[in-house]
Amino acid sequence: MKKLALLLIVTGSFVSGCAVYEVPYRDGGPYQNQSRDRDRDHDGIRDRADRDRDGDGVSNRQDSRPDDPRRY
Repeated sequence: MKKLALLLIVTGSFVSGCAVYEVPYRDGGPYQNQSRDRDRDHDGIRDRADRDRDGDGVSNRQDSRPDDPRRY
C-alpha cells in the first residue's frame, strides 16, 4: 500500500507540470492590451469611448494633442 501511494504521488508530480497554459491578466499584467484598456484621465471611461481622454476640458476632435493634458 505504501508503494502504491508513493507511486501515485510521484506520478502526480510529473503529470501536474504538463498542464501549463497562459492565462490572460485582467489586472494590468504584462498581457493587457494597453491602448485598448487605458484610462488616462481616470474618469472611469476607457479612452476608446472617452470624448476627452486627457481630461483637459477640450474634446478630442478639437484638441491638437488629445493625449497631453497640458496642451490644447
